[in-house]
Amino acid sequence: MTQHLADPAAPGSATRTDWWRDAVIYQVYPRSFADGNGDGMGDLEGVRARLPHLKDLGVDAVWLSPFYASPQADAGYDVADYRAIDPMFGTLLDADAVIRDAHDLGLRVIVDLVPNHSSDRHDWFRRALHDGPGSPLRDRYHFRPGKGTDGELPPNDWESIFGGPAWTRTTDPDGSPGDWYLHLFAPEQPDFDWDHPAVRDEFRSILRFWLDMGVDGFRVDVAHGLVKAAGLPDIGHHDQLKLLGNDTMPFFDQDGVHEIYRSWRQVLGEYAGDRILVAEAWTPTVERTAHYVRPDEMHQAFNFQYLGTHWDAAELREVVDGSLAAMRPVGAPATWVLSNHDVTRHATRFANPPGLGTQLRTPGDRALGLRRARAASLLMLALPGSAYLYQGEELGLPDVTDLPDEARQDPSFHRAEGQDGFRDGCRVPIPWTVDGPSYGFGAGGSWLPQPAGWGGLSVQAQTGDPASTLELYRAALRVRREQPGLGAGDALEWTAAPEGVLSFRREGFACTANTTGAAVRLPVPGRMLLASGPVETADGHVELPADTTVWWAV
Repeated sequence: MTQHLADPAAPGSATRTDWWRDAVIYQVYPRSFADGNGDGMGDLEGVRARLPHLKDLGVDAVWLSPFYASPQADAGYDVADYRAIDPMFGTLLDADAVIRDAHDLGLRVIVDLVPNHSSDRHDWFRRALHDGPGSPLRDRYHFRPGKGTDGELPPNDWESIFGGPAWTRTTDPDGSPGDWYLHLFAPEQPDFDWDHPAVRDEFRSILRFWLDMGVDGFRVDVAHGLVKAAGLPDIGHHDQLKLLGNDTMPFFDQDGVHEIYRSWRQVLGEYAGDRILVAEAWTPTVERTAHYVRPDEMHQAFNFQYLGTHWDAAELREVVDGSLAAMRPVGAPATWVLSNHDVTRHATRFANPPGLGTQLRTPGDRALGLRRARAASLLMLALPGSAYLYQGEELGLPDVTDLPDEARQDPSFHRAEGQDGFRDGCRVPIPWTVDGPSYGFGAGGSWLPQPAGWGGLSVQAQTGDPASTLELYRAALRVRREQPGLGAGDALEWTAAPEGVLSFRREGFACTANTTGAAVRLPVPGRMLLASGPVETADGHVELPADTTVWWAV
């Protein structure tokens, strides 16, 4: 395999500098995207074969969720070897081919990086257990003696995001109970101790390995979690999940993480091709999120405040204004996202009443959900900055809410506490063809059961249908490229509109979104470019239907 740099001469979007400021980035969840070898599990060969779909869709980059060697205790977010591909996904040669083919199509490639924790099968951790107390490798994780008379209690009161204590007790080589180790997620995911210089050196080396392979950037998983408060203090509160997103926790969003990302930014600066870092950072406020994208740190951070906003004009406007205002002082682009592999698809969230959270088990009113999802997608793609799409949302896919319990594979579903564990519903393999084995996903079925009628939502079924969600996305991304006022920047002028309607202008462009359940009559602001549903204009006015967004040239 020949290692290579990202090709700055690749056609299309990959030729631009600062491409990430207005990029539309498409998340591929490899196990559910396309199956190249017919074993029922998506893989890199499948991704490579379907890259032309992403080119035709009009995105700028593809973000690949983890494909590293892993026991798959948490769908690949438990990494045993950061420089190897798990055999279920292929080989390093397959990864190299995906990167090369993507660049040939003008697509950039972002890979997931999981630095907060490793797998318990990682060589460091296995040797730390094997060698027992006193092993220097234990210093690379958080091993601590327990409390109580015989060390039978966890070292502190921290709780796992997946439920239960964030500590697991080890057994020493002689069979006696030993120290405890920290895992903010599953017990199979021990947290690294980022105070140890070997951990920092190792991840700079991992960055260089994949940069040499030609990747254009990294999406950093749990970017807010690497550094823990000194002394690992108790929180003094149970049900700690309820505090997340509202308070700064001693294991999340500690100021020490920023020194790490400044050193990573220096590593990226050694390479040509405008490589980027993207933070998955859950923080109490968007202002705290902005700390991750200061000029010498990361380039982008996910906007989870926007993802969690209801389909409500007042709420949306407040989050948009707050996001743009927070990013301006640090010179970073705002980002916008509606769905990903951890939350119920927005076509289903918006089909349900507000206030139910981001992991739902009820289908709701699917027609209403799709109408709102289409309108929300056009609104998102009109906002200043960069947008993220999750595979299948361009097909208007709903969540699969009726998966039988025995088919579910989300590890948190099988725990008594913690996350609801309904993430499998957004991870069902996507349909490519109207019929055939697994609707074109692959020749050998699919690892999660697909609903009957899934083929009617497939790429094949929607291609060429001007009313389809797929053609709406294709048209929206084409117009977004053509309109100079769309994409990068932070300028947005709100204009007068009735309650429940969002109306704003950008250079040569206007957007109108009706979030209410009733039609609204408005003056036509310009020439209609695109609408999320049927819209009629007459006598200089537009009858804007409920849950509909329209783009205008002005």
